[in-house]
Amino acid sequence: MRGERTVQNSQNRTIRSLDHLQNSGSTARVLNLRDVTLRMAGDPDFMTRPLFKNPDLNRAIIVKHRLRSNETEEFSLPRATATKILLPIDINDLKMGARYLFIGQKGFDELLSESFGIKISFDSNDYRTLRLIDETPSLDPFLLREQLRRNGLEPARCYFDLSPADTRRMLAFAQQEIEPLVRVSMGSDPGSANSARKLAHKILANASDAELDPLRRTMQLDHNQYQEGIFCWKAFLYYKWRLMDLLPQVAEISKQIDKIRPRGVIDQDTRELLTSSRETIRNAFVTALKRVRDTLAVYDQAYQGLTQRRDPIAFRNFLLNAPSLFTELGDRLGAVDHVISFWRFRFPENKPVMITGDELADIFTDFEYSLNFQDTSTFLAA
Repeated sequence: MRGERTVQNSQNRTIRSLDHLQNSGSTARVLNLRDVTLRMAGDPDFMTRPLFKNPDLNRAIIVKHRLRSNETEEFSLPRATATKILLPIDINDLKMGARYLFIGQKGFDELLSESFGIKISFDSNDYRTLRLIDETPSLDPFLLREQLRRNGLEPARCYFDLSPADTRRMLAFAQQEIEPLVRVSMGSDPGSANSARKLAHKILANASDAELDPLRRTMQLDHNQYQEGIFCWKAFLYYKWRLMDLLPQVAEISKQIDKIRPRGVIDQDTRELLTSSRETIRNAFVTALKRVRDTLAVYDQAYQGLTQRRDPIAFRNFLLNAPSLFTELGDRLGAVDHVISFWRFRFPENKPVMITGDELADIFTDFEYSLNFQDTSTFLAA
């Protein structure tokens, strides 16, 4: 049937891609439900609050995917990215390959039912969850959880972990962020750096309550509050790390956007539109990143209350009320990341620029739309 695709194990390149998603995929791009299923099978919360009631969907690998030129025809309306559902043929062996389709592609409901055997009603929570995942600009777990919660859906916390790859990549940054807290408790002890690394790893890796019980008691959290507080703390560490990672890339891509020149004859209207769009995108980058910095400064102020003023209660209260900030942070960083990743995909390094004025104008228009935010953020007092 049109639209159904099967990735077979003879395609070594695709198998490597599946392995890459499993082992190296970023948190913002990949939601690996297969991994959650294998890790959490038997866990009461996982069993009673699944993300999807349909078992096939609940062990899929969901990916935010940049559409290739031959894939755009699968959609009725033009779009640069889509949400891909990968259904492993054998959940225990990715080498067997996977079948996939895109959320919202032409004939999506029929394909899901007839080709994949997944029958869900239009008004079911599973269908709503698929729609919300597709509408969310990235798979950032903190943004995604808030998106679902605002719509009355609260699956188990295990679905909103950082990927192992991002956990490894941000460990050194998290250690640096947490070291002031460790120094408060250990003074000038030469082992403080090693202790900070261990604490950072435990926070990022969802260590058990017992391992972090001294921290829980210091912040006067019960066990449920502890889980929520650590989740929120991890969110701010993640967002600060992402901002640090994106800043140099934004500077580089902004220069490339200013310098790029399309091929062929360009009419005056298109020339003026490109000039205007360059300035709009540059200003939108600045605004988005400033708002992210401003939001993270609220976290920094609360954290300084813990490490400098020895006020754990204020930091605890901040964390427990912080999820309202995740939408602001996740939306803006997700949009910036979309622009960067699409630009790198469309214009690979050391490759000649092959684009017309009209095509470049379409890309710039998509960037302007992605970076255009309504000012609905809410700041919390520390």
